[in-house]
Amino acid sequence: MSQVAARAGVSVMTVSYTYNRVDRVSAESREKVLQAAAELGYAGPDPAARSLRYGNTRTLGVILGEHLTYAFDNPQAVTFLAGIAEVCADRGYGMLIVPIAGGAEDSLRVSEVAVDAFIIWTTTDDDPVLDAVSGSGRPAVIHGGPVRAGFKLVSIDNRAAAFAMGMKTFAGAHRPAILSFPLDSSRKTVLAAGIDPDTVRFPVTRQRLLGYRDAIEALGLDWNDVVVGATATNNEGEARSLAETMFALEQPIDAIAAMSDDLALGVLDAATSAQLTVPETLSVSGWDNSRASALHQLSSVAQNLRAQGALAARLALGEEPGLAPDDWSVVVRASTGEPATQRTEHGNTPIRRMGANREPFVRSDGLS
Repeated sequence: MSQVAARAGVSVMTVSYTYNRVDRVSAESREKVLQAAAELGYAGPDPAARSLRYGNTRTLGVILGEHLTYAFDNPQAVTFLAGIAEVCADRGYGMLIVPIAGGAEDSLRVSEVAVDAFIIWTTTDDDPVLDAVSGSGRPAVIHGGPVRAGFKLVSIDNRAAAFAMGMKTFAGAHRPAILSFPLDSSRKTVLAAGIDPDTVRFPVTRQRLLGYRDAIEALGLDWNDVVVGATATNNEGEARSLAETMFALEQPIDAIAAMSDDLALGVLDAATSAQLTVPETLSVSGWDNSRASALHQLSSVAQNLRAQGALAARLALGEEPGLAPDDWSVVVRASTGEPATQRTEHGNTPIRRMGANREPFVRSDGLS
């Protein structure tokens, strides 16, 4: 910078202001500095050095416990990340996606990344990456869970939402089933009856299973008879395969609640192949109220993932959250087995709001 200043005939402070405080430099002085810098091959202050000096990078890190392509392929991840990006763009921040794959190098990658704060996509209770984030000393917000001291949490009440959706999906069913997200970090495909939700390591999966169990018991059914198919990934093809296995069981399945619309669409494909009519012989529901759910007349739980992403970003930046849109609602369409008179009355667009005028759930201390 001193060489540039000497060549331009200005002070070192003027050179610094040219790159950092443009409003304090006249257009004439700025032009001299930039010309001298170009002649000397000086590209400006090094970003890494600047972050060391000022103690920030103006970058938010998003820890994604999925393959990196999930951030671009999965509609729910895309929507959530768009909410974060909206806040980053407004505040002049960048966003760095940090994929983790369950290997030993994950914690090292997290501890070495240069960001001001972390937003963590839902993970398991025992994920070692959480210790790495905690050890970094940087602010952190977890989406969906788990609850952890010192971290903030942004989530809907998954148990209550699953209960409400289960009451619609399982009404009148004799042999209900659930198509679930992975149960733990091993991400093994599982098909079993009466799975104990308290043994599940992913908090979102656990809370939704608990809600579905609440509905099963409220309807007078036996949870131990309920078949749960846990997928390794949120994948429509895998969901179709599991649903086909369910349909081949000795006792026919007549209702399936899926934890995402992608999984539910796999169920609908399998039902078509098995010549099962929806909802006459099979009631089906999804989660997230995607465009595809409306196209296929799929009942679904609606939540505003974009608002949740934006809220997580504001919290990570140390801002106080303002009012947010409704946290969740149950959208009833033609795929769930309501009585025909109700379907005729409501059509395909009724919404039973369960959380009107409430914010996405936020825990500021990770415990209360």
